[in-house]
Amino acid sequence: MRLSILDQVPVSIGHTAEKTASQTINLVEKAEALGYERYWFAEHHGTKGMLSSSPEIWMAAAAARTSHIRIGSGGVLLPQYSSYKVASLFNQLEVMFPNRIDGGIGRSPGGNERIREALANGKESEVHRFWEKVDEVIEWTTKRSFRGMTASPLPLTSPSLYILGLGERSARIAGEKHLGFVHGYFIQPNRVKEAHQAYQRVTKDSQNALTAVFVICGEDNEHAHLLAEQQDLWLLQTEKGIDSRVPIHLKRDLTVRETEVIQQNRSRMIIGSKETVHSKLEQLAERTQTDQFLVLTNIYDNQEKIKSFERLATIMSS
Repeated sequence: MRLSILDQVPVSIGHTAEKTASQTINLVEKAEALGYERYWFAEHHGTKGMLSSSPEIWMAAAAARTSHIRIGSGGVLLPQYSSYKVASLFNQLEVMFPNRIDGGIGRSPGGNERIREALANGKESEVHRFWEKVDEVIEWTTKRSFRGMTASPLPLTSPSLYILGLGERSARIAGEKHLGFVHGYFIQPNRVKEAHQAYQRVTKDSQNALTAVFVICGEDNEHAHLLAEQQDLWLLQTEKGIDSRVPIHLKRDLTVRETEVIQQNRSRMIIGSKETVHSKLEQLAERTQTDQFLVLTNIYDNQEKIKSFERLATIMSS
């Protein structure tokens, strides 16, 4: 079982962004000591509670405080940016931290239309050019020159590139381009098997395929489900656009519809004791034919989050 962490850097209600940032860098150091393979940072904009708006800056800070864990983006929102600039960022990080940089790329707008336009400096959406821009990033991170230009600095080794996707098409194209693939099970779990199969049909292996999933590992099943209630509420309110900070509890009763949504969202999560989580991850690995996971844990208490990752780490050698 190969485990890594995907961090949206959620801030808990009542905590400052600065405190959360400090805790996050400490968690990266802890993750390396525990044996996690990678630590990736998401990209979100215009929210109260998800602090990773510039994954490349988090990557530099995290890599500087660690020695061997791979550091990545999950992922840079390529349609909004210059592919030349993105390639230069990945090359810069690879020069500074050789053989440790994972350049995860996504096609999300990053927020509402006003935010997307602000990110793109007022340009129309280039989501239709996503794969073309991916090709440009590949060229500028693997070749000395492309279109008569170099995306300096030029590293001795190339950063590893990954595509974040939800379905078969993105998985297949990632495989055809010899890129890694990450399925966002924590967003949409329904097509996980089909997506991984599409990738594996092209690549003939699953060495560079990962599944990103919410995981909470408690002292026992009851404790894990108690912690998961915080993530339930966070996800419920975030998807409603109410508040993306992590709550410790809700100051009112849930509606019938909210209860139904929470139950539906549980399909995106793996929750339980070490034994339960291990068993469920093994089942998911069997479905996808890859035992590599990027885990997200968005709960209120930072010490409980650390303990969850500590428990989870014990199953890596199992």
